[in-house]
Amino acid sequence: MPHFLCQTCSTQFAESLAPPPACPICEDERQYVPARGQGWTTLEALRRGHANTWRALEAELLAIRSVPAVGIDQRALLVRTGAGNFLWDCIALLDAATIALVRALGGLAGVGISHPHYYSTMVEWGREFGVPVWLHAADRQHVMRPDPCLRFWEGEAQPVLPGLTLHRLGGHFAGGAVAHWAAGAGGRGALLSGDVLQVLPDRKHLGFMRSYPCLIPLPPAEVQRMAAYCAGLAFDAIYGAFHEREIVTGAKAALAKSAARYCAWATEMVAP
Repeated sequence: MPHFLCQTCSTQFAESLAPPPACPICEDERQYVPARGQGWTTLEALRRGHANTWRALEAELLAIRSVPAVGIDQRALLVRTGAGNFLWDCIALLDAATIALVRALGGLAGVGISHPHYYSTMVEWGREFGVPVWLHAADRQHVMRPDPCLRFWEGEAQPVLPGLTLHRLGGHFAGGAVAHWAAGAGGRGALLSGDVLQVLPDRKHLGFMRSYPCLIPLPPAEVQRMAAYCAGLAFDAIYGAFHEREIVTGAKAALAKSAARYCAWATEMVAP
C-alpha cells in the first residue's frame, strides 16, 4: 500500500489504500489547507517529476533542495563531521541520485528535525541509511508515520554527534529545535535554525512567529526567552530553512537586535 504525502506540507502518512481524509498538520492553525482543497501525492510520483539540487554553504555544509519546489520548499542541510554526516531537517524527495551522492559522501550518522512542518519523508531517510531520526518529544502527537527509527528526545538539549547538539527553543512549536554546530562558520559556531528562527530576506534580521502563513505572532515574552537561550550559545552564523536564507557572520548580534525590535513593536501595539 502507498504512503501518501500531503501536497501542501509534504508530510508522509502511514500506508493506506486511499488518501487520509485530511492532513492534521495543515489543518492546524500554524499551517493551512489551500482554497482549492487538500491534495495528495506519493514519493514515487515525486521521483518521476522532480530532482534535488546541491549547494555548498561552507566547506562542510551542503544544502539540498528539490526542483520544482515540493511542499513548503524548505531545504535540508547536510553537516559533515569527523564522526559522520548529519542531516538537518528533511525534504520529501529521496531518489536514487540523492541516495548515491549521500553514500558517496560517507552516508549518514543521524537525522534531526526542527519541527513537524519538516517531518516530510523522515522515515524514508532514516530507514534508507539505517540511522536514528531525532525529534523532540513535545511534538510527538504530530507524527503521522510512526516508525522504530524515530528517536524522541526530551529536555532542553540533546547531543547527537561530537560538536553537534540539538536545543529546544519552542516558539513555533512546543518542541521547536535548532542545531548548534560548534565547528561551523570557521570554528566560530553556527545555528541551523529551520524557521524556528526565520532568517529574513535581507539576511540581516530574523523573524519569530507561531504561524508564518497565517500571520499569528508569538508573545513578546516567548521571543525574549528564545533569544536569551540562544545568547548562551557560541555562534556567528545562522542557516535557515530556505534558499539564500542565511546570516554568515554577525548572526548572534542580529538575533539579539531582531528580538529586541520584535518585542518593542509587539509591546507597543498591546499597550493601553
